[in-house]
Amino acid sequence: MPDLLTPTAELLDGETVLESFQGDRSSYIRTNTWIAAGAMAAGMGILWAVGNPYVWTGAVGGLAAVVVRAGYLMSDELAVRWDLTNQRLLGPGGRAISLTNIAELNKLGSFVQVVTKNGDKHLIKYQADPQATMAAIERVMNGAST
Repeated sequence: MPDLLTPTAELLDGETVLESFQGDRSSYIRTNTWIAAGAMAAGMGILWAVGNPYVWTGAVGGLAAVVVRAGYLMSDELAVRWDLTNQRLLGPGGRAISLTNIAELNKLGSFVQVVTKNGDKHLIKYQADPQATMAAIERVMNGAST
């Protein structure tokens, strides 16, 4: 399983890893807390809409579902690593994105979305400071060579 969670691409000639990005535990918990709040509200809203007299059970169900999911996935999500090199952004599962192929970087909560020129989208999840992650990538992109 570790091969799926960290970069496996071979480094090219002259390529060096400059920085690595891994998920932050606090960001993971904070993000899942917001998801739980949404799930609780949605569960209660659905039960209210269908006329169920036990609307509060929607909150319990939504919270339980997110807590179980978050607890089960936390070790894997926090083990995922992205490496920024002087030429590419290397991700889990063999992802390799040339810095010259990155069209834009977007902040989505604690995630950084990497959009390529051909429309592929990748997420660097649970960053403690997504702005700093984006700035590091942009800094290397501006000095990147193919």
